[in-house]
Amino acid sequence: MDNLMASPTPGAATAQTAVSRGLSHRQILTVLPGLLLGIFLAALDQTVMSTAIRTIGDDLNGLSIQAWVTTAFLVTATIATPVYGKLSDIYGRKPLFMIAIAVFIVGSVLCGLANSMYMLAGFRALQGVGAGGVLPLAFAIVGDLIPPRDRGRYQGYIVAVFGTASVLGPVTGGFFAGQPTILGISGWRWIFYINVPLGILALYVVLRVLKIDHRRRDQRIDWWGAASLVFALVPWLVIAEQGRTWGWQSGGAYGCYLLGAVGLVAFLRVEIRMGDEALLPLRMFRESMFSLGSAHSIIFGLGLYGGTFTFPLYLQIVKGASPTEAGLLMVPLALAQAFGSVLAGQVASRTGHYKIFPIAGSVLLVLGLALLAGVGADTPLWESALYMAIFGAGLGLSLQIVITAMQNAVDPRDMGVATSAVTFFRQIGGTLGTALFLSILFAQAATNIPHELSKSGVSLPPGSAFSVDDTSGLRSLPATLRNPIITGFSDAISLIFALGACILVIGLVLSIMLPEIPLRTHTGPQSSDQTIRAEPTPDPGLTNTFEDSGDASKTSIAGPLA
Repeated sequence: MDNLMASPTPGAATAQTAVSRGLSHRQILTVLPGLLLGIFLAALDQTVMSTAIRTIGDDLNGLSIQAWVTTAFLVTATIATPVYGKLSDIYGRKPLFMIAIAVFIVGSVLCGLANSMYMLAGFRALQGVGAGGVLPLAFAIVGDLIPPRDRGRYQGYIVAVFGTASVLGPVTGGFFAGQPTILGISGWRWIFYINVPLGILALYVVLRVLKIDHRRRDQRIDWWGAASLVFALVPWLVIAEQGRTWGWQSGGAYGCYLLGAVGLVAFLRVEIRMGDEALLPLRMFRESMFSLGSAHSIIFGLGLYGGTFTFPLYLQIVKGASPTEAGLLMVPLALAQAFGSVLAGQVASRTGHYKIFPIAGSVLLVLGLALLAGVGADTPLWESALYMAIFGAGLGLSLQIVITAMQNAVDPRDMGVATSAVTFFRQIGGTLGTALFLSILFAQAATNIPHELSKSGVSLPPGSAFSVDDTSGLRSLPATLRNPIITGFSDAISLIFALGACILVIGLVLSIMLPEIPLRTHTGPQSSDQTIRAEPTPDPGLTNTFEDSGDASKTSIAGPLA
């Protein structure tokens, strides 16, 4: 087996010596910028919408159907994720990574042109096709380059990017949403347009810096599996979003339940027939870490998305914060998430043990949502910010470490599939959770508000009405009308937090059941006899010579990169 070894230059610091028989520290740092830009692009998009969706929904007169905008993105990203994982195992990570970024850019441009919530949902679906490949492929490349045991050392860079995106996302989304127009264009549309220069820069850096030698493994592509997965997911998402309108026991609801079940059976049959060439090879579920980790990811996604998409609505509708203020108020959550992730990565890297972190993270997630379930219109902002920080710390302890554990548990040839599977199952849970929780939220708010108005002995003036589709005029109402409406929303949001906490208790049980497999000290390609090398941006002043004679001991790297 050929291993790529790096000979350090005289006087080089220990940090720049070979990393666990793989690439040198400095070589890895030449690769990371391209990956981090892609991660930043996808992470920013996950948070930038949170504080802007209320403004977008009000402007397009469809706040109560915002679930379509969110779930359209998530469902296409969910379906695309395992496809990217499989294609990257066949054709290589780099070209698929670049294709994913390019599709994301095109989808972003079209989102900025939308003039209705349903049109925005359609364009978000296209954007999701790109996003479905960006994060999992970036993490798969990290898995290829860096051994699990050493990954915590570099997790700080990834966490810094995630933390920056988590802080900037809500603030940026709130800032743009808070501007009526910028250069003659509605402020919220710039939320999507800012992806264009970032995406182009990411493409350029990846093209110039990232070099991965890939050994192609020809396989059939499981298109029937992807099609049957669509057939399984879409009906369930439709009923999750429309159940409050149709009725959960209506004929349309039962039709969606049945179609989804048929699609699921079809998907499983296709995967069995495809064997190792399936989108999700079923043999991988024989590994307890993979099967329990997949179940954990679904539950994690349900609670995660159901909770985080509700925070900005609470801050803006109940507490009266502007979009920009809501973004700033979510900074404690982002900082706590970054701290938790760095802590988990560093300790796991030094000790080789990781199981305690998903358990501790799940405890904090449940605690955070349980405390938030008790907040109301009169709760001080510092108190709700503290509870969100507890939730964020739990998120940081759990999020990345499960990916590392599942990558560590599978055969290195399945690295792409395993990495995508974590994102895939998390997005399955997130998609269902977002559609279901937001549906329950607005259905409950529509029930609570008339009740609160009646209990207060007030009513809307004749000829006027309040709609949950447009809350922009809420603060202009007299206090006698505004307060019962806010209370109705607050009680509905508390219900969502309580449901999220109950679901995450299941995640805690699954975390306790996760096995702990010693973290490998070698990279995936070293195990699967693939050679991966990184080349920096060409510079006449740098030399980077590879002399591979088939003997790892004779492989050398000359020049400043050593």
